[in-house]
Amino acid sequence: MSRLAVVFFICLLSPAFAQTNRTELKRADLTGTNMEIIISVLEVPPGSSIDRHTHPGEEAVYVLDGAILKFSDGREISRPAGEAGVNVRDVPHAGYTVVGDKPLKLLTVHIVDKGKPMTVPAR
Repeated sequence: MSRLAVVFFICLLSPAFAQTNRTELKRADLTGTNMEIIISVLEVPPGSSIDRHTHPGEEAVYVLDGAILKFSDGREISRPAGEAGVNVRDVPHAGYTVVGDKPLKLLTVHIVDKGKPMTVPAR
């Protein structure tokens, strides 16, 4: 089995990957650069986690359906519908589990270096 196949198989078995659903809506080159724009909808059901990670570029986020997020230190925050934010290049973020009975649904726009993984696990 190839290394890529093993990684894909492990991701399928991981609850954080198996239960989240990212739907890519559009991908296009950013004119005059070696970057691309990726527009997606990410749905994270209750009980699912998003591990801390970075991006090789910028990520803009708009909350379509809000939820409560719980971090590893026990802190909980609300991400209400209509909230927006920007995660800057190479700065770790996320590291939470969606709690309660409502899924978190986000519209994300990534402007990232072409040919690199969109998401990189944080150290």
